[in-house]
Amino acid sequence: MIYKAIVFLPLIGFLIAGLLGRQIGAKASEYITTGLMIIVAVLSWIVFFNVAMSHEAHEVIKVPVMRWIQSGGIDVEWAFRIDTLTAVMFVVVNSVSCLVHLYSIGYMHHDPHRPRFFAYLSLFTFAMLMLITSDNLLQMFFGWEGVGLASYLLIGFWYKKPSASAAAMKAFIVNRVGDFGFILGISALFVMFGSINLETIFASAQSYLPTDPAAAPEVVLNLFGMQLDRSHALTGACLLLFMGAMGKSAQFLLHTWLPDAMEGPTPVSALIHAATMVTAGVFLVARMSPVFELSPDALMIVTIVGAITAFFAATVGLVQNDIKRVIAYSTCSQLGYMFVALGVGAYGAAVFHLFTHAFFKALLFLGAGSVIHAVDGEQDMRYMGGLRKHIPYTFWAMTIGTLALTGVGIPGTIIGFAGFFSKDAIIESAFASHSAVGGFAFTLLVIAALFTSFYSWRLAFMTFFGKPRASADVMHHVHESPMVMLLPLLLLGIGAIFAGVIFHDYFFGHHYVEFWKGALFTLPDNQILEEFHHVPLWVKWSPFFAMALGFVTAWYMYIKNPSAPKKLAEQQWMLYQFLLNKWYFDELYDFLFVRSSKALGRFLWKKGDVATIDAYGPNGVASAVGGLTQRVVRLQSGYLYHYAFAMLIGIAALVTWMMLGSSL
Repeated sequence: MIYKAIVFLPLIGFLIAGLLGRQIGAKASEYITTGLMIIVAVLSWIVFFNVAMSHEAHEVIKVPVMRWIQSGGIDVEWAFRIDTLTAVMFVVVNSVSCLVHLYSIGYMHHDPHRPRFFAYLSLFTFAMLMLITSDNLLQMFFGWEGVGLASYLLIGFWYKKPSASAAAMKAFIVNRVGDFGFILGISALFVMFGSINLETIFASAQSYLPTDPAAAPEVVLNLFGMQLDRSHALTGACLLLFMGAMGKSAQFLLHTWLPDAMEGPTPVSALIHAATMVTAGVFLVARMSPVFELSPDALMIVTIVGAITAFFAATVGLVQNDIKRVIAYSTCSQLGYMFVALGVGAYGAAVFHLFTHAFFKALLFLGAGSVIHAVDGEQDMRYMGGLRKHIPYTFWAMTIGTLALTGVGIPGTIIGFAGFFSKDAIIESAFASHSAVGGFAFTLLVIAALFTSFYSWRLAFMTFFGKPRASADVMHHVHESPMVMLLPLLLLGIGAIFAGVIFHDYFFGHHYVEFWKGALFTLPDNQILEEFHHVPLWVKWSPFFAMALGFVTAWYMYIKNPSAPKKLAEQQWMLYQFLLNKWYFDELYDFLFVRSSKALGRFLWKKGDVATIDAYGPNGVASAVGGLTQRVVRLQSGYLYHYAFAMLIGIAALVTWMMLGSSL
């Protein structure tokens, strides 16, 4: 019963606010949806301690809901799969969603469409819960698409704003690219295993391991018209699934929707970027670890894409001026870290970074919203400065989030913020993989750590330190946020400080086996979580020095010598423009896909619709009938003598016909 309550209470909140919002009013919609989410968050923590933190060896808990599809070879039951991975995601999704609901009561108090907003938040949460509790791939895809739909509605919430509508459409379309790969991956697994039930796939997956690596591969499958042996078929299926993960988690090449999603209200940014939509891809690969673990080639691609994403997003974040976009590119970069961990087989470290990241990234986004709220909607950091004395609680909240994001801590000890434990574990795991790809990832991740520290402290210094750069009128009205917005910051700040030190030993330490209870699968020869503890000392300290160097550089350029950034941008103008324009991916995609699609559409419209359908099809017939009707209408002149003349002609014609007919 508790599991069904966790999943369906947000759905009930969505239905109440969505269908009855106008009748019960905005306040009631806020309180009902938020109250239900508070209950769900509390229940999620109870499940987490009962399932994950319990020392008992639980099997997977399966909670049937109803028979869903039974047709031909497909037998799909709607059921919840509850294990440690589900319990962890329960905590992440519902804790952040609960605090975002609470925060939104204050942040959205002026908006007349609050019932619709809170309905969308609850719908988003329900869809994500459907995804993480799925017991089969069809159910997972249902939640997957539900998250995409809800994100479209939330990003474009202010639909009268053209940029918001465009951002929502962009997110929807780019995700469809990845989702197409996900559909093909599901189809491939069905062809290979004859089922889309996770338990069946996991139980049969190891039969795809080659029994004799020296033997010639046997062609056993016709997959999408290609003759493949078992191992290559498995790799193909994994890469197709990863394509879906790339879209949802905004990995390199399918990342362009994520920064534009900032057009939605700030609570939406926190919900999408911290705990729900963007982590769906990470969850997918972790859930499918019994399949991915058997394909080294697929894991290598995951590692490479993750490392490039972490580096790319960190470089772009260096020069962004919109406070929310800086944090958005930070999210993109941190997701790259998670995929690197998945790619080298450190699944526990990847999910732990997902766990800690939810606390400090939600803290940073909601803190940014508090800043924006204080300065009358301004988001450009160049027009802020000197705010720490005016909004001290927000300042300390964002400072804690920055310390956690940059991974402040002392290597070899348990002293550190949440990001220190999870991010350093990933960097060390990449080095410990003892492969060329692992070395490549290690190098890019350390560089990304340097850049992360720089742009994070750049944000803090530009926003809270120095002289105020806003107008005197704006500074006169700067005010701290109400308690309903500050309380979520306090709770997230506690998580950003203590989540790492409390839970790291469970996610990837000494209690790994008893904590995960088989929810994450690793082959016997995968000892990455043991080996990363024994990397050289310089490897352990490299993230610390990268973080320190980034902090010092940001302090020098934005506190000690504020004129330095402008001079450097002028000296390196081409590089600055390259980074400011996000490596020109938007312009490239606009040229390759958007303009070409529009040109094709115009061509088909002119040659097909106008020249053919309009001329000879239904439109052409309608036009001809209309022209004939206009001629007939002209006969109705309204003059009596015209009608008498017409009658006379008719009578003459009738008499003539009768005379000629009788003579024949």
